[in-house]
Amino acid sequence: MKNIIAMIMFAVLAAFIAPGCYKVATVTVDNSPAVTKTVSLGTDLGPIFAKNCALSGCHSAGGQVPDLSGAGAFSSLTAGNFLNTTKPANSTLYLWLTGKESQAMPLGLANNPSNINALVLAWITQGAKNN
Repeated sequence: MKNIIAMIMFAVLAAFIAPGCYKVATVTVDNSPAVTKTVSLGTDLGPIFAKNCALSGCHSAGGQVPDLSGAGAFSSLTAGNFLNTTKPANSTLYLWLTGKESQAMPLGLANNPSNINALVLAWITQGAKNN
């Protein structure tokens, strides 16, 4: 009888605990070195976006938004509300890069290429200027 009661208690307990024991998302901890210099969209971020993001089928003209290719990057980021200069760490662009919104970007490449996470955060913190 004790075994039956123990099994019932285990089944009831498992029914309440098991649904909470699954992985919903992976969050990448950003261990990027802090950026203290002024970050330029054109000079610093543009080449990184071109090499890692603005690829065919990804964030290029006619691909996934935002378009991070060349001169269109700034207007695409601002028009699409990907930037939050009041709370830079809550910017959609930064959340996607760090894996807090979905899989860390850029997909299929090394996490945080060229220290892009810290550079983007610094650029947004500095006012996300079209420089």
